[in-house]
Amino acid sequence: MLCFGLNISLGSVSIPFSATVKSLLGYPVQNDSWNYIIWNYRVPKAFTALLVGSGLSLSGLLMQTLFRNPLAGPFVLGISSGASLGAALLIMGISLFPGLMAFGFVNDVSLAIAASLGSFLVLLIVMVVALRVKDTLALLIIGLMFGSITAAIVSVLSYFSDAEKLQQYIYWSFGSVGNLSWAQLLLLFGILLIGIILSIASIKSLNALLLGEKYAQSLGINMKKYRYSIIVAAGLLAGGVTAFAGPIAFIGLAVPHLTRQIFNTTDHKVLLPAVLVYGGILMLLCDTVAQVPNSASVLPINAITSILGAPVVIWLLVRKRKMIF
Repeated sequence: MLCFGLNISLGSVSIPFSATVKSLLGYPVQNDSWNYIIWNYRVPKAFTALLVGSGLSLSGLLMQTLFRNPLAGPFVLGISSGASLGAALLIMGISLFPGLMAFGFVNDVSLAIAASLGSFLVLLIVMVVALRVKDTLALLIIGLMFGSITAAIVSVLSYFSDAEKLQQYIYWSFGSVGNLSWAQLLLLFGILLIGIILSIASIKSLNALLLGEKYAQSLGINMKKYRYSIIVAAGLLAGGVTAFAGPIAFIGLAVPHLTRQIFNTTDHKVLLPAVLVYGGILMLLCDTVAQVPNSASVLPINAITSILGAPVVIWLLVRKRKMIF
């Protein structure tokens, strides 16, 4: 609650902390505009940060367990790259293909739709490939190749795009949690809730996967079924976040390691709720640092997540002297 209140109290308009607390508790404040700013801009932004951090952290945990790779993150299957491609096609593809000009109304809603379609398309392709590929490591490599392909297409679009469109895409790629309305926030929550439910249903198979797929199968677990479930859950979590908030790095890779070190366990009954909580808190702190007080300037959230989070993980690993995985 302290992190939440601190995040809401900071912004381009100076609002006393006491007035923020009064507004949140439903008491009248001396300035009506403060109340409007808090409930229409700052509270949705804080909730978005919580959802983004939780979704990316859980997606990273699922991918690290599925591939048994500590370097795996939410974006290893290329789903986030698909979302970036969808946004790039909307922003930069319009100027290259005149036939798309009729659909060229670019705003937060159209960007979210385009990014969602891109991530869904890549997720669909990954699911089709998963039907034919039995080796999890091969699926990881194929996912990385999808990411390379989409990144290459974005590079080509960037090369031929004009400066204004390129700048708009780069700004989107910085990531942001401050552009969502209440309606968009509810939609994001619904997408992430489905991913969380699928993850909870897969806890037993996730714990078994730590000892290998053959061990899991010896316990009677249908790994083919649960692998699809884990991929869909991770895809919904990472794709939903990227569609609405842009590509945000580091959180999904680091928070699972951070949580393992703190709790000294690999049991997903503990890790799953823990990464949701720690991911949300860390993202909230990063957003608080990114917001320059009493200024309209907001630092790129992508940069803050790495600058703030990396030293914490390094310190924990050095202190523990051993990685838990």
